[in-house]
Amino acid sequence: MASAPPPSAVAAVLGPGPYTTVPLTHNQNNRATAGIDRVRGPDGSAVRKRLTPSGSGTDRWSTSVDPRHWNHWRREYLAYSTGFAATVYADAGLGAPALIAAEEHPDGALTLWLEDVRGAPGPQWGVAELADLAHRLGIAQAACAARPPDQPWLSQRWLRQYLAAVPQPGGDGCRADWSRPEAVAAWPAPLRAELATLAADHGHLLTIAEAAPQTLCHLDLWPMNLIAADDRTVLLDWSFTGAGAIGEDISNLIVDSVADGLIDASLLPEIAAELPEAYLRGLRAGGWHGSEAAVRTAVAATGAAKYSWLAPAMLCRLDEDGTARAYDRRSPAETLHRRLGLLTLVADWARSAGRCEP
Repeated sequence: MASAPPPSAVAAVLGPGPYTTVPLTHNQNNRATAGIDRVRGPDGSAVRKRLTPSGSGTDRWSTSVDPRHWNHWRREYLAYSTGFAATVYADAGLGAPALIAAEEHPDGALTLWLEDVRGAPGPQWGVAELADLAHRLGIAQAACAARPPDQPWLSQRWLRQYLAAVPQPGGDGCRADWSRPEAVAAWPAPLRAELATLAADHGHLLTIAEAAPQTLCHLDLWPMNLIAADDRTVLLDWSFTGAGAIGEDISNLIVDSVADGLIDASLLPEIAAELPEAYLRGLRAGGWHGSEAAVRTAVAATGAAKYSWLAPAMLCRLDEDGTARAYDRRSPAETLHRRLGLLTLVADWARSAGRCEP
């Protein structure tokens, strides 16, 4: 049962009760998220997201009261309550769940009551649907590049801050053993060498990313945050949104489409080829006239930097049981093989971006 009566606006959607709650899968490491559930009543349903500055989670996902911080805990509340999430990409047919009610509690916690969007979730999408999103995003981000939003709570230098919070190789007590038999069997020696180099030094890629043309990015674009609903595409989870490189969302979407097994990994070559092209067409349609080469370099630099920690982290997890993870519960050894194509792409991106270093 729901722990407390919902606000009147929510009760109007759900009906008079009784109410039941179903917890929804989410990143439980993030201390900003106290819980996400679907609340059902006799007349309808809504999604309740509870936000807190000091919830349970890990140090890596600590929150901040700094409004520019990568994990500012109030950002998503502000994105919804000000109408920002619903409108910033609306001209391109991209939006957010409708806000039903927003609550500020005496203990400082916040609650968002959101539309329970019905439609095809991102993990059910194919390449055509992902490419359509990339095209729409190009249109929207062309406009944002020309007229950058100036809300004081939008994140800045998100990627650099995020990577600073990720434990670096050896920094969390685990040193990746690139010679482990599982790694040798799954990844060719040249790839292991490139991934080890990338993990040890990605600073030049951040410099390239920050020198790229900037726009307003979602910064958590992946299938779990996408729903195709009638004539609109709905983006969930606006907690990281802020300034980023043109193409930064595209590299994230390419990798995270297959990283956790949400979409068939055999589609990665097509996804990696189609999405940047669709995004570039969208940028042009939105009136952006910058360098296509700069966009491709930004995709490569942001993607390689963002996932520079992934391979060593996978090696450190080889002895773990995968059942504790929220999304991909395959064994760590199996994941080494399944992510070969993805990690090859990341290494290729690092190489190509490095050749274009300013």
